[in-house]
Amino acid sequence: MRLSLIRNTCGILRGQRTGRVVCGLSRRLPPVHAAAGNLLLLPRAASATSSGRSSAKVAFNLGKHPAEEDKFESDGAPREIIQSSSEALAVLKRKSPTIQPTLVILQSGEDDNTWQINKRVAKMIGLNITQTCLPKHSTEDEVIEEILKLNDDPGVHGVSLQLPPSFLTSRVVNALRPEKDTDGLSDMNVGRLLRGDCGRSFMPPVARAIVNLLENHDVPLEGKRVLLVGAEGALTYSLQALIERSGMEACKSHRDNLQRRVMEADAVILLGDGNIPSTWVRPGAAVIYEHEMSTKQGSGDLVAAYRIQNVIRSSSRWFQEQQHKPWSLRSLKLKPVTPVPSDIEISRAQTPKAVTVLAEEIGLLPEELEAYGRSKAKVRLSLLDRLQSQPDGNYVLVAGITPTPLGEGKSTVTIGLVQALSAHLKLNSFACLRQPSQGPTFGVKGGAAGGGYAQVIPMEEFNLHLTGDIHAITAANNLVAAAIDARMLHEAAQSDKALYKRLVPSLNGVRTFSPIQISRLQRLGINKTDPESLTPQEVSSFVRLDLDPNKITWQRVLDTNDRFLRKITVGQASTEKGQMRETGFDIAVASEIMAILALSDSLQDMRNRLARMVVGTSRSGRPVTAEDLGVSGALAVLMKDAIKPTLMQTLEGSPVFVHAGPFANIAHGNSSVLADKLALKMVGREGFVVTEAGFGADIGMEKFFNIKCRASGLKPNVVVLVATVRALKMHGGGPSVSAGAPLPKEYIDENLDLVAGGCHSNLRKQIQIAHQFGIPVVVAVNVFRTDTEAEVALVCQIAQESGAADAVPCHHWAQGGRGSVELAKAVKEAASKPSHFKFLYDIEMPIVEKIRTIAQNVYGASDIELSAEAEAKINYYNQQGFGSLPICMAKTHLSLSHMPEKKGAPTGFVLPIRDVRASIGAGFIYPLVGTMSTMPGLPTRPCFYDIDLDPVTEEITGLF
Repeated sequence: MRLSLIRNTCGILRGQRTGRVVCGLSRRLPPVHAAAGNLLLLPRAASATSSGRSSAKVAFNLGKHPAEEDKFESDGAPREIIQSSSEALAVLKRKSPTIQPTLVILQSGEDDNTWQINKRVAKMIGLNITQTCLPKHSTEDEVIEEILKLNDDPGVHGVSLQLPPSFLTSRVVNALRPEKDTDGLSDMNVGRLLRGDCGRSFMPPVARAIVNLLENHDVPLEGKRVLLVGAEGALTYSLQALIERSGMEACKSHRDNLQRRVMEADAVILLGDGNIPSTWVRPGAAVIYEHEMSTKQGSGDLVAAYRIQNVIRSSSRWFQEQQHKPWSLRSLKLKPVTPVPSDIEISRAQTPKAVTVLAEEIGLLPEELEAYGRSKAKVRLSLLDRLQSQPDGNYVLVAGITPTPLGEGKSTVTIGLVQALSAHLKLNSFACLRQPSQGPTFGVKGGAAGGGYAQVIPMEEFNLHLTGDIHAITAANNLVAAAIDARMLHEAAQSDKALYKRLVPSLNGVRTFSPIQISRLQRLGINKTDPESLTPQEVSSFVRLDLDPNKITWQRVLDTNDRFLRKITVGQASTEKGQMRETGFDIAVASEIMAILALSDSLQDMRNRLARMVVGTSRSGRPVTAEDLGVSGALAVLMKDAIKPTLMQTLEGSPVFVHAGPFANIAHGNSSVLADKLALKMVGREGFVVTEAGFGADIGMEKFFNIKCRASGLKPNVVVLVATVRALKMHGGGPSVSAGAPLPKEYIDENLDLVAGGCHSNLRKQIQIAHQFGIPVVVAVNVFRTDTEAEVALVCQIAQESGAADAVPCHHWAQGGRGSVELAKAVKEAASKPSHFKFLYDIEMPIVEKIRTIAQNVYGASDIELSAEAEAKINYYNQQGFGSLPICMAKTHLSLSHMPEKKGAPTGFVLPIRDVRASIGAGFIYPLVGTMSTMPGLPTRPCFYDIDLDPVTEEITGLF
């Protein structure tokens, strides 16, 4: 920057307004290195000698340009600031080529002076800049509304409020996010500056410009007195702090003795619109007018350069915030007691961290979180885009041996393992769990939050409703069912012409197809967009789905075990005009929409999958989809929030994603692909994500590998196989067990023979199943208080002899993460070794051969037997081009075979396939084995007998 020198014989230079002192600075100022904002600087007054001669003076002629030498050079802003800012911007764009730092000038009215100055300087540096003009008579609320929009715009990195003083209220200034307040006027920025936290604050560009000019005055001002005259405010405090840090003494004016204070000052800064008589200024003192700094050429360029420097700093900070951050996870302390209290008592005894605190600890940004109360929040999928270049962590699957009806504690092991990894080994770790269905919660099994000192909290919220995802699935599923029956009714009652008139109505004299209707036309091979151009035959093809009532595969759902809804008759009312048919209900978690939620990897992918869902077949043999019904867009709307995983925490404060909840015996039984992908990015390369597959390894694990891993492209590092002495005794020949009944003495007393029998049959078989996929296995023995040391040691010994990489006892139920430290170490060791993951079958194999491969290699069957109906369905799916989909077997979880009473590892049996269905949107074929039902029933004494609410405290009792 070059400042021309104007020599003047007057003692004092006067400004354009009466009484304004224009200060003169001798010689030229050196280049300025900082960045600034909105003040106008006028040079120091000259001293008049007694002889009438004046010393040399420099005038900053900010309003006039009487001669070329009186102006700034054509490049405007100080060269050094422009150069350093341009270099900083270039470095930032090399790191992130897509970033476009942007400054928004928010102003009242259409005065373009400040805008033009900032635009010129921004162009020199290469920064994006936009102008937003508010009406002059805008209200405070209207200004704040505009600011909030800019706050939420990720493409805006700096906002300058060029508003009249009456607009700059505390509410307005502090409505702007501190990280976008590049004029440094918010309370947060001013407070940080006063505290000395300059690295995080933005200093007002005007204040920096004034201080820089004072520091570079030809007469050293260090130790000199600078008087601030005018109203106090953010700028005043910031300016005072910067002046004092520069070695000058800053003092504020008082009404008393103002003239004396002005005459004693070495420099006077007039804030706001204030003026002082020129006779008050002692010879040689500098006088600076703040209110013209941003609007005059020269000083305005200087201020704009400082402001843009702040915008680039803001952009750099934003870029750094987008990167993966080291975790600062604070573990919650556990104080286990003996005997172990009920799950709900343990949950209530712990105070969870606020979910916003947990999110910050694991590197989530505030805008990526949607809080649902204090202890849970949805996480936005934008996180996956932000961390796309971040390497994945280690991927661990928790599966199990064939369980008893009581369950063997896979969820508890999952949570205990994550607590051990994070709270005790200090490794980033995440648990990914399914959301529990009301079916088992109120039925026989209870909740799914884990148990003892290894559970998700608050367990009541986890087990009841959570964030409403299952309700959204229920609503979406039943909307499809309603659409099916309504369409069949209208097609039966109306002509082609009447249907077309109603499906494509005339609005204001114009008929248009909706996008979803154009999609249907294209699938029919009709490439027309004008509704008036369709032929009668094309109209008929378009309006008639012609669903065959006997070939509708879509059922309604309900998230309650209700056996009497397994088969129902609909359409009995006279208003339905004879459209009566048999149908039924499934449990909500068996809905194809639940499977789609669990397998989608983006909102667009979910939308596409929902559109592809086949709901039935037309009389001509064509599959009819949700897109044909015109309902797929509405389904996506109902599911737009459900697709976001829910963040919660364990008893020890470790993070948990709860998302999706498909049953493993009638669906694929795994939490969502999205939850796993997000967690793998968040934990970092050395971290661990532990996810759980439902029921035994023959069901949940097989589907995890062959269905979920195909959909996600992820490859697991380790399988943790959960075993219990209780279940192994059952597989070794022990008597049957049932929920609610006392355990037979064989399960309470030591019995090594039964344990050995179960290990050599079921445990060994489940380890072999995992090895077929090329994944190392660590056996986790979930220890119960009735287990003896000899029994546990025997399990560990036989597991290792059967090929497990390691086998360790786990005491997380009674001790929390501390009780699973040895398991965590074993998993870490196994994960450090190469994994040779492979699928069980080639996806292009015929459907029958894929079913046979699973039956023989996983279950131990000698062959399969297809019913006539199953065979016909397979032929139909092959004709429709669905043959290249993976298989999702619907089979009992209580045996490796289709016979629940057959324990251990049965062989030589023939697996009966009674029916085969297709979930085209989810992307799999699912055969129904034996008598498998998609709607469970309630037992004689359901769990709900024990569940109640205290009407005074609102505390829930009886959940487990």
